[in-house]
Amino acid sequence: MRVIGLAGWSGAGKTTLLTRLIPELTRRGVSVSTVKHAHHGFDLDKPGKDSYEHRQAGAHEVLISSERRWALMHELRGEPEAQLPDLLLRLSPVDLVIIEGFKREPHLKIEVHRAANGKPPLHPGDPMIVAIACDSAFPEAGCPVVDLDDIAAIAEIVLSCAEPLTAILARVQQQG
Repeated sequence: MRVIGLAGWSGAGKTTLLTRLIPELTRRGVSVSTVKHAHHGFDLDKPGKDSYEHRQAGAHEVLISSERRWALMHELRGEPEAQLPDLLLRLSPVDLVIIEGFKREPHLKIEVHRAANGKPPLHPGDPMIVAIACDSAFPEAGCPVVDLDDIAAIAEIVLSCAEPLTAILARVQQQG
């Protein structure tokens, strides 16, 4: 598996870009999975559903299965947040994993930047950023800068820059 991230401030358009990028990559024959970081507690199921009631009752993990999909929810219950390498190792093998968020983690990333957001760019302080998808110019960026709407060009960058999962695991192990 190869891995690359989309990183940027909230409101920059990471999810929108990802939902446009996945069909382009799958059209090219690339199998894609994603990992999304959420900053707050979140629920996939609703009160009244059996899986919700199982979690509320104290289950450590709840696996939901049907003829169309399955999902595994793991309650941390005071444990520390799972680290990105551990999450990546839980995925079934695919050609490409795109990480949305986790902007401070040591994996190669494409910065998603929108000028109207009013937030500073990430790339000056992050050597793991290999390209920038944005709606403004960054002449001093030191890496490729692509328009947010040029999905084909962003797909090319993704495919050329994604790194093997083993490289991320080795980097994390070296750090610590």
